[in-house]
Amino acid sequence: MAGLAGKRVVVAMSGGVDSSVAAALLVKAGAEVVGITLQLYDHGEATGRKGSCCAGQDIQDARRVAESLGIAHYVLDYEQRFSKAVIETFAGSYLSGETPIPCVNCNQDIKFRDLLSTARELGAEALATGHYIQKRQGPCGPALLRSVDGERDQSYFLFATTREQLDYLVFPVGGMEKAEVRRIARELGLPVADKADSQDICFVPKGHYTGVIERLKPGATRPGAIVHADGRKLGTHNGIIGFTIGQRRGLGVPSSEPLFVVRLDAERNEVVVGPRDLLQTDGLVLRDVNWLGDGPLEALPPEGLSIFARVRSTQPPVPARIRHRAGRTEVLLDKGELGIAAGQACVFYADGSPEARVLGGGWIARTLKPQFVSAGSVIAPMPAV
Repeated sequence: MAGLAGKRVVVAMSGGVDSSVAAALLVKAGAEVVGITLQLYDHGEATGRKGSCCAGQDIQDARRVAESLGIAHYVLDYEQRFSKAVIETFAGSYLSGETPIPCVNCNQDIKFRDLLSTARELGAEALATGHYIQKRQGPCGPALLRSVDGERDQSYFLFATTREQLDYLVFPVGGMEKAEVRRIARELGLPVADKADSQDICFVPKGHYTGVIERLKPGATRPGAIVHADGRKLGTHNGIIGFTIGQRRGLGVPSSEPLFVVRLDAERNEVVVGPRDLLQTDGLVLRDVNWLGDGPLEALPPEGLSIFARVRSTQPPVPARIRHRAGRTEVLLDKGELGIAAGQACVFYADGSPEARVLGGGWIARTLKPQFVSAGSVIAPMPAV
């Protein structure tokens, strides 16, 4: 936050403690802070029941914090943008047999694109958020790093942040532990100091995503066949949106062996099940890759570059290598992983350290089984920031 004293900074205020403390720290640093809260959807209309995330109470909480800090505060109606860029994309991804991550789309298309543009229009020098991620200057410009608080690290959801966006962004709480953030909120008397963190996808209360999809996409629960990987038909399902890769319980088919969902065939409307070993994935083919490493992605050595890859937000990065050839980006996992689904993200890190540099990431287009992944050779190390 150095150098922001006396300058206008827009803070994305969600109504939670993290963005509230981010705003407070910028006020303390002498910045002219403007709080903006986005109304992203009508929770009742989207889910069939009333709620408060990104609407209602959260907006009121953000307003109360802004009043306590003595800063300007505005609420922007981004409902249509959010519906098109996030909710409809989420529903369409499930219908195509993928398992989406709407939080990435929200950061990429709403906060770091649309809101960032609004901040520039307001004459702000920077856009600040309450995300747990760090920004530091490296030899080739600003770099992203995992947050100090490993349990709160949000780098997995911010892999699509571009270099241009990174120049303009500030993350005031990324270098803090959550306990310290709450302590600061209490010391300042912020009304959200003890507010609970949001757990579910904001427009999917209590994890009931199928109901949201059914309302947005009538006919999404079209019945189809549950088939074994060897071709046998075992039963029927009421829509592939009710299944995820790696699922074992609730399949509704009799079997003398444990069965798992190993593939969702949207074109044939089939849920394919099989033994656990069919979930093994040794490589990934990625699409829409955002590369934040030094030099262009096309300049990677033919044999690939040694990295650490994270294929789930709840798991730590694992050793891997990335290679890019003939316009195709692949990540080869040193020890493989079970149950990776298309539509998820693969995020790249320079190493396995707690505050590792984020090298970008991409969306998983498809997985590669062990027989299709060739043995690796000597891998070039990634230079430190």
